[in-house]
Amino acid sequence: MANNFDPADMIQRFQARAEAVRKRGLPPVEGPERQRFIEAARLDFQDYAMIGDAVATLDDGILRLEIDLRPRND
Repeated sequence: MANNFDPADMIQRFQARAEAVRKRGLPPVEGPERQRFIEAARLDFQDYAMIGDAVATLDDGILRLEIDLRPRND
């Protein structure tokens, strides 16, 4: 598997997943179920976006993801 694996492709897939979650609409649910759905979407976006921002390297069959979680000083 490592011979055909492209870390950059994986990062692009996670970026696309983050964008899909961000654009996903809410299903017609109400009450506590609605809040659970919103929280799940927030966590999905966070996880996909973090991996989508990672710098991925593949060295000798070991995949490393570097994610800078320090606050940005924009």
